[in-house]
Amino acid sequence: MTEGSDEARDIEKLYEYGERLNEAKDKSQHVEDYENIMKAAKSNSVKARQLAAQLIPRFFKFFPALSVSAVDAHLDLCEAEELGIRVQAIRGLPLFCKDTPEHLSKIVDILVQLLTAEENVERDAVHKALLSLLRQDVKASLTALFKHIESVDEQITDENLRERTLSFIKDKVFPLKSELLRPPDVMERHITDLIKKSLQDVTGAEFKMFMDFLKSLTIFGEKAPAERIQELIEIIEGQADLDAQFNVTDGDHIDRLISCLFMAISFFERGASNGKFLSYLNKHIFPVFDQLPEERKVDLLKDLAESSPYTTPQDSRQILPSVVQLLKKHMPRRKTGEEMNFTFVECLLYTFHQLAHKAPNATNSLCGYKIVTGQPSDRLGEDFSEHYKDFTERLNCVEELTRATLKKLTQGMAENNKALAAAASDEAKASIKTQKQNTTSGLRTCNNILAMTQPLHAKSPSFIDNKKINLSWKEVQKPSAPSNVAASGVKRLAGAINGASDNASKKGRGAGGMQNQVVNRGFQGLSYGGRNGGRGRGRGRGRGRGGRGWGRGYF
Repeated sequence: MTEGSDEARDIEKLYEYGERLNEAKDKSQHVEDYENIMKAAKSNSVKARQLAAQLIPRFFKFFPALSVSAVDAHLDLCEAEELGIRVQAIRGLPLFCKDTPEHLSKIVDILVQLLTAEENVERDAVHKALLSLLRQDVKASLTALFKHIESVDEQITDENLRERTLSFIKDKVFPLKSELLRPPDVMERHITDLIKKSLQDVTGAEFKMFMDFLKSLTIFGEKAPAERIQELIEIIEGQADLDAQFNVTDGDHIDRLISCLFMAISFFERGASNGKFLSYLNKHIFPVFDQLPEERKVDLLKDLAESSPYTTPQDSRQILPSVVQLLKKHMPRRKTGEEMNFTFVECLLYTFHQLAHKAPNATNSLCGYKIVTGQPSDRLGEDFSEHYKDFTERLNCVEELTRATLKKLTQGMAENNKALAAAASDEAKASIKTQKQNTTSGLRTCNNILAMTQPLHAKSPSFIDNKKINLSWKEVQKPSAPSNVAASGVKRLAGAINGASDNASKKGRGAGGMQNQVVNRGFQGLSYGGRNGGRGRGRGRGRGRGGRGWGRGYF
């Protein structure tokens, strides 16, 4: 008998087994037929194994005693050398759970293992099978799916498998949230809890992906109560390790802290408390500010400035002394020859105004002001005139340096305009336009500094609220156009004055990384001393899971 006839006979028998089972009222009486179908999984015939891949799951529910053997036989088909057999077997996996949902978690686990398939048609079959199970039982399927991205007992998961699972969740599950997460109040809470368990060891890009998704859920939407928004802040606080002792040499912790504070700003705007972040900065960061990496200092001060309008009067009072101390460090006195970093001064002056606006009489003992609120904390009977003299002397020096720089920048802008008109090549024009952008940012910084120093000369100054000053690195908001929302609700211009990072705009790994426009050396040759600044975020060193890094370009 020829090989072809043997194959035909095997296929014919498989059809007979299937027909008998299909027609039988009590299919459990045909155990032998089902066992023969399972044996066909080891056949030499490709067509016979493809047919077995269809029949094994079809009659699976009728033979619970053979469930383990049936699944094992089907897994052999999923691992066959022939692509056609594997694809057919993968398509049949969801059928194992159709009437026996107790097997769903195991089948999801199997499919997740198959996500690493290299053939597109095979991987597509895996995606469709997983989506079929999600539609069948979204809660159980999500629970099984997320187990593959959690860090359990510090066991290292297969990295490629984890990445494929994350990609599937991001590309296939998240876009279907309105279909899958029903009812929203129950299922959105369930996936939130799963995500929170998965955040023990993530990269900056992964954390941003999860937070962007959580923000899109109905339970955290515009009408969400304050406690829901605070829940998101607490997630960010946990990722920032605000309960950990700070080590100034831990660059990864610094990166996470600054990135998380930046991410949290949009939630501060919605009423969440920034108190825990500010308390941590006040206790751990401000005392060692000078020891931070130079390029991170400006990042921290920008985050601090943007979050300062949302500080409570109590928190404002607590951190004002540290802010004033930092401000004095970076506002030189005329005869000392100290350096001045314009970006630092803009950030700190803005922060000072916002905090002092909430707790004005706290400035009496710090700056020698005489602001009367009728409270014992006014301390009006004490002599702080030396503080006032010192502070105003620094203000005068800052204004003198700023006006001189403003004049040079204005002259530079006129020269740039002439050069642009005379430029012959596109490359030359692009270079001049970049210089103009740098100069424009520098002008905005200078004007902001002067606007904030001038009211501070009065014995009882009025402090400026956040609506009257637009920070130089933030785009001016046009009333008629929607704001360009990034992770904090605004698109940042990294107004790196005094020589910003030379790095071009950096974008973090993964989708949604915020692109920062870095102003390169906006004040080169113009600053008094000057330091490098800027919001360019590189890649931090890894942590956990064999070096999972928190890069500095995700927010």
